[in-house]
Amino acid sequence: MRVHFIAIGGSAMHNLAIAMKLKGYRVTGSDDEIFEPSLSRLKKHGLLPSYKGWNPEMITSELDAIVLGMHARADNPELQRAKELGIKIYSYPEYLYEQSKNKTRIVVGGSHGKTTITSMIMHVLKHAGLKFDYMVGAQLKGFDTMVAFSDDSEFAVFEGDEYLTSPIDPRPKFHLYRPNIAIISGISWDHINVFPTFQIYKDQFTRFINLIEPEGTLIYSADDAEVCSVVETANRNDISFIPYKTHPYKTNDGKCKLIAEDQLIDIRVFGGHNLKNIAAAKAACNTIGVSDNEFYNAIKSFEGAAKRLQLLARNDFTSVYLDFAHSPSKVKATVDAVKSQYPNRQLVTCFELHTFSSLNKKFLSEYKGAFDSADFAYVYFNPHTIEHKKLEPIEPNDVMKGFGRSDLKVFTSAEQLVNDIEQIDWRNKNLLIMTSGNFGGTDLQLLADKLVGNRVVK
Repeated sequence: MRVHFIAIGGSAMHNLAIAMKLKGYRVTGSDDEIFEPSLSRLKKHGLLPSYKGWNPEMITSELDAIVLGMHARADNPELQRAKELGIKIYSYPEYLYEQSKNKTRIVVGGSHGKTTITSMIMHVLKHAGLKFDYMVGAQLKGFDTMVAFSDDSEFAVFEGDEYLTSPIDPRPKFHLYRPNIAIISGISWDHINVFPTFQIYKDQFTRFINLIEPEGTLIYSADDAEVCSVVETANRNDISFIPYKTHPYKTNDGKCKLIAEDQLIDIRVFGGHNLKNIAAAKAACNTIGVSDNEFYNAIKSFEGAAKRLQLLARNDFTSVYLDFAHSPSKVKATVDAVKSQYPNRQLVTCFELHTFSSLNKKFLSEYKGAFDSADFAYVYFNPHTIEHKKLEPIEPNDVMKGFGRSDLKVFTSAEQLVNDIEQIDWRNKNLLIMTSGNFGGTDLQLLADKLVGNRVVK
């Protein structure tokens, strides 16, 4: 098979390109800009384009398929040439389905927790010795890539993103996977540039349920009222419904333990939201035959996915965490988790507004109360990002009003923010950094090392 990737440099696209080369396909690609880590990883696998930009001459009738990335435009000259030649064009999620259509597909959907639940399932299945294909939105210890396929695997585990499929296909990605086993972890409004009302956003999950394969299974959060309302109205008598709640646990001396029948099981993640994620992952693993004993033996070594409550550095009196949190519900859950884990330490939160939703003036009020557990709260946004996304400008006062916190410190300069953070006396304080961006190019690992005295977590 010869496959060409248009916009190969995307975080998901470059992983899929690498996966297909490792499967034995002949892969080429193009892009107008490629950043790290995509650049180095494509170069390592011999897939880095030799030119920058688009070259319609690369598109010939010898190609078996085109995979179209989300950040390519609908008028992309390579895409137009592929249409002229009648070459089969797939979006990223369409191609994932094509590769897994004869397998049992586990698809993890929801407004939050998708990456972690997917990662937990992958970790357990690998520990249990089961072969499976996968796609996950973060790097996970023990896995070289974020996407992998093989010809002899029985299962496929996909993170089900509700964002748009491609520049020429406005369907949410998770509508294309047609799961045999589906998970909905929670529903809270996001991606308002695509789903302008909460009801429109919520309707996507109703559609997701309707796309579960007959005789399939829906695993859903019984603690989430919006999820329950969608489930209650689902007209699916041909699938099974499995509700889940937070897995029983206890915290002693800053360590979290699962309560499983008559035993306590040490785990390496913490926070109520992660205990709910564990319950969802366990239900999915049980559904495909993984025993409770196998699950618990595996989950105790799960360290989390990259940028999901990732411990950057620590010493005896300070810990610095990094999290991808950006939606209001995830921000609140993450803040509450760190504060609960260290009740005797003050918590400093540092959050970057980076997504279309978070940078929308009308959406800012959705964050009200998200920082209630924090002792000190900082928010950063880059006016150039707002301009680039062609959004209405916002002011620091808009952010303070939206978050409903009078002592909130708002920065538009990453340099000033870092300087302010470095002046804090970090004895008996923790720092939680939350972003789907990079704080204007700030080296967050270097900052963490500096705050704790260069004692880096290995």
